[in-house]
Amino acid sequence: MSDYKVYILKSEVTSKYYIGCTFDLERRVLEHNNGRVKSTKSGRPWLLVYKELFTDLSNARVRESQIKGWKKRIMIERLINNKGAFV
Repeated sequence: MSDYKVYILKSEVTSKYYIGCTFDLERRVLEHNNGRVKSTKSGRPWLLVYKELFTDLSNARVRESQIKGWKKRIMIERLINNKGAFV
C-alpha cells in the first residue's frame, strides 16, 4: 500500500499557502525549504500545517486540484483549522 500525501505549507515570511502532492513528504518539505522548488523559493522557510493521506496518486491529485481550485484563503484556513492545523 502506497501513501501519497496532499499537503499544505505556510510561509513564515509571507503567510502564503502552498498546496502540493507527494509520495515522500519529508523529502519534499526539505526541497521547498532548501530553495529547490522555484515557486516556493522566495517564501522560505515553510511550515507543514496540513496533510491528507491517499492510497493512490490519482485520488491525491484530484484532492490537490480541488483544494487549489478554492482560490480563497478562508477555505484553506477552514480546512486546516477543522482537521488539526499542525500535523
